[in-house]
Amino acid sequence: MELREYQITATKKAKEILLKYNIVCLFFEVRTGKTAIALSVVNEFKDVLFVTKKKAMPSIDKDFKALKLAYNLTVINYESLHKVEKKYNCIIIDESHSIGSFAKKSKRLKDLQNIKSNYHIFLSGTPCPESWSQIYHQLDASPFSPFKEYKTFYKWAKEFVNIKKKYVAFGSHVNDYSDANLEKIKPFINHLIMTKTQKETGFINEINEKCLYVKMQSKTYTIANRLQKDLVLEGKSGVILADTPVKLQSKLHQIYSGTVKLECGTKITLDTSKAEFIKEKFKGQKIAIFYKYQQELEVLKEVFGQNLSTDIDEFNTTSKNIAGQILSIREGTNLSKADAIVFYNLDFSNVSYKQARDRMVTYDRRTSDVYFIFSEGGIEEKIYRTVTQDKKKYDLRAFRKDYGI
Repeated sequence: MELREYQITATKKAKEILLKYNIVCLFFEVRTGKTAIALSVVNEFKDVLFVTKKKAMPSIDKDFKALKLAYNLTVINYESLHKVEKKYNCIIIDESHSIGSFAKKSKRLKDLQNIKSNYHIFLSGTPCPESWSQIYHQLDASPFSPFKEYKTFYKWAKEFVNIKKKYVAFGSHVNDYSDANLEKIKPFINHLIMTKTQKETGFINEINEKCLYVKMQSKTYTIANRLQKDLVLEGKSGVILADTPVKLQSKLHQIYSGTVKLECGTKITLDTSKAEFIKEKFKGQKIAIFYKYQQELEVLKEVFGQNLSTDIDEFNTTSKNIAGQILSIREGTNLSKADAIVFYNLDFSNVSYKQARDRMVTYDRRTSDVYFIFSEGGIEEKIYRTVTQDKKKYDLRAFRKDYGI
C-alpha cells in the first residue's frame, strides 16, 4: 500500500499537531484513508495501541502490514480494554464518537483513561453526530484535553452548554445537555482537528438510494393495530406488552419487519415476507443486508439458507451474501465486494444511516446502490424520513408525533 498525495500531506501535518499538543483529531469522512494516515503518523514511535471495533481489527492489521511499518502495534477492541496493563507511546482511538456519550462517562472511556499514554489520535467520520456536547468525553481520554480544567462534564456544561429541561414521564423533568454552544467550543479545539471530505480527496461516488415497499401478511397488520389499541396481546407463545411509549415504539419496529420479542424474553418470527422479497428482488446479485434485531437474522438465515454468511472474510472470498447487524457493521467494515446494500430494517440514529450506507464506497468506485425495504404502512418509512430529511434521531418525541401519542 502506498499513500496518496493528500494522505502524505495529511500525515505530515497530523504529526506536527500531535507532537505539539499531544492530541490530533482526524475527522475525515468515511473511506478517505484516515486509518492509513494515523498508522503512518506514529511510524517513529515504539509501542502503539489501536482501539477499534472487533469486526474492523483484521482490516487494521492488513493495512499495517501493507504499509510495511516497523513499530510494535497492538490492535484491540473496546470490549477488551480492561485487560490492557502496559503503557503505550500513543493510543489511536477509532470511531471516537463511541466514547462521547454524555452526561455520564461511558465504561469505554473509563477503561481508556486507565491506560497510560502521552499521545492520542482520535478518528471519526462523524465526531459529534447528535450534539457537540459529545466532544468533551472524547477528548477526556487524553490527559492533555483542552478542557482538562473542567474536571467533570457537568462543570464543563455550565460554560459550554445551554442547559434545558426535558420532559421524561409522569410530569418529571431532567436536564437536557444537548444544546452545546459550538462557537464557544471552537477556539478550544480547532487547532487539534483536521477534516477531509470525499470530494476533496478525489472521490467520485454517487450513492443511489431507493425505497422499496413490501405488503406484509395480514396477521402482521392485525397484531400491530391491536397492540396500538390495547397495548397488550396474548397468544399461544406468550405476551406482547407495550405498556409504555418506549415499548410500543420498539414492538412496532420489530413487528412491521416480521419479528417480535415476547415479554418472557422469547424471540419469535411472525412474517418472512421481507426476506422473501429481498431474495427474489436481488436474485443473482451479491448483496450486503443490514438488520436491526437478532431475530431478523434468523429470518434471513431461514430464507437464504446456505447462501448467506455473517463472516466478512467468507463474504469477500465466496459468492455468498452477508448479513450484519447495523450497529456492529456500520463502522470499519469494507463491503465493496457487494453489488448493493439492502436495509432489511433501520436503526433510529442518523449516524447509523450515514455510516452504513457508505460501506461500499471506495476511491475507484463510481456508483453505489442502496435499498431500503419498508413494509407498506409500517414504521420504517417514518424512521427513514426523520434520520434522512430531518437528520435527527427517531426518538420518543418523533414517535409520539407520528402516532398521535
